[in-house]
Amino acid sequence: MSEKAILSYAKLWKLMIDKNINKTQLKEMAHISTNAVAKMSKNEPVSLITLSKVCYVMDCGIGDIIEISFEGFINSGGKSNESKDIL
Repeated sequence: MSEKAILSYAKLWKLMIDKNINKTQLKEMAHISTNAVAKMSKNEPVSLITLSKVCYVMDCGIGDIIEISFEGFINSGGKSNESKDIL
């Protein structure tokens, strides 16, 4: 069974609501591309540099903007986990 990373940026969107920042403002403030914002909107991976820029602008850590879990993760005991949250 292979691993499949599942990303969620729900924490980022919630934080943006709390700080009254929209996606266009985030793009401009963090100097990231429209494509990067679109990828995050679809829970697709973006570069660590992009995440770092977002964290700097939002004054938070990576764990405050993204959740990562794995489906089909094989643990060290050889047992398969249906889903394992990482962040």
